[in-house]
Amino acid sequence: MSEAGLRQAQEKMRAAGAADVAIKVFSHYYRLLESGQQGTIREDDIEPVGELPHLENLDTDADSMRAALAETVVIKLNGGLGTGMGVTGPKSALPVKDGLSFLDIIARQILSTRKTYGVDLPLVLMNSFRTKEESLAVLSEYSDLPVDGLPLDFLQNMEPKLLEDDLTPAEWPADPELAWCPPGHGDLFTALVASGALDALREKGFRHAFISNADNLGATPDGRIAAWMAEHDVPFGMEVCRRTRSDRKGGHVAVRKSDGRLILRDSAQVHADDTKLFQDVTRHKTFNTNNLWIDLDRLAELMDGHDGILGLPIIVNHKTLDPADPDSPKVIQLETGMGTAIETFEGSQAVVVDRSRFKPVKTTNDLLVLRSDVYELDKAGDLTTTHEGDEPYVDLDPEYFKILADFEARFEAGPPSLVRADRLEVRGDVAFGKDVVVVGDVEVEAPAGERKMIADGTELRG
Repeated sequence: MSEAGLRQAQEKMRAAGAADVAIKVFSHYYRLLESGQQGTIREDDIEPVGELPHLENLDTDADSMRAALAETVVIKLNGGLGTGMGVTGPKSALPVKDGLSFLDIIARQILSTRKTYGVDLPLVLMNSFRTKEESLAVLSEYSDLPVDGLPLDFLQNMEPKLLEDDLTPAEWPADPELAWCPPGHGDLFTALVASGALDALREKGFRHAFISNADNLGATPDGRIAAWMAEHDVPFGMEVCRRTRSDRKGGHVAVRKSDGRLILRDSAQVHADDTKLFQDVTRHKTFNTNNLWIDLDRLAELMDGHDGILGLPIIVNHKTLDPADPDSPKVIQLETGMGTAIETFEGSQAVVVDRSRFKPVKTTNDLLVLRSDVYELDKAGDLTTTHEGDEPYVDLDPEYFKILADFEARFEAGPPSLVRADRLEVRGDVAFGKDVVVVGDVEVEAPAGERKMIADGTELRG
């Protein structure tokens, strides 16, 4: 039954114009799934990583940074939609600070770094079919952004969702696009090859790629890491942060006992019996920021030597076919994570960075902090903060604030001041007036069935 399912999936991908290498990679993971693999990494097979170098201690100089950045390209993962916040377009086109979108700010960061170091530093987006047009329209406002001979983007691949009961490709006539899914951000490597972007970059003399999520504005191209990569011939570098209690579900690096290589273990790869140890932040002390640095020549060698299949650990994701319909058929999405490639490159390294390089926006909670006075945006596109200690913890009632339109309706006059806040928790239907200030640890609750209005100029304490 499953062999027929694979054949049907291959034919479906071929009919949709998928590249041969993408079909090969999908087939590889289909067969792993068929053999019963779930991608689980047991605690007994790994040990905590030892001391890692810290960004602040990397020994480099201005000339080395300039030389390294001259051979670096910035790749932003930009396939995501803002569906979690009720937005249908690319999340990166949302206004996040001073009326500017993620993409506006990224463009300014790139142009500023070019000016500072006198380098080309191309920006390339990995788009999906749904994000391509709108994202490129935003970047078209920056006429000096394209680098001659290089594309501004390439497309991630798509693969069929598989019905859980027989592993045949799902169909959904009501919305045929829902029968397809991206293969996780581990598809980056396959898409670079399939699109021709990898060859184009190498032909232009670019040796390294700095890769990060488009919704993480802290992920700026740092010359110190670029120089460290070049000087020490690091094939794969991962930026990690110190784990806190709030990061206990984030993927961590570890050492595989069988061969001593660094690996990444994500939450989806944890056996139920190992959950407690996985979440022990005193045992596994760092988490993956998804800011990665890769030697493009070494990547090309690996892809050529393995017929386009890097062999990243499989992630088996169980979903419903229509995410908005819990009664729709149960499906499997075969995925990989790009950070798991750390185990594929011999000699991979991890470097500890400060939280300032990790500011992802996954929810409206994150968006409120970024839009508030906790962060200021300078002309170079860098975010700076005057908030002492960790950024304030924000927890908004998802019933009233999860969807962007509802969120913005309740902050119509702008976000409250959070620069002196430690925590803001909101329960119920609460709307904020102009110039509201939050100080310390604050909880706000609306009466059941009523909207509570915080008046203009209110200072909330406790």
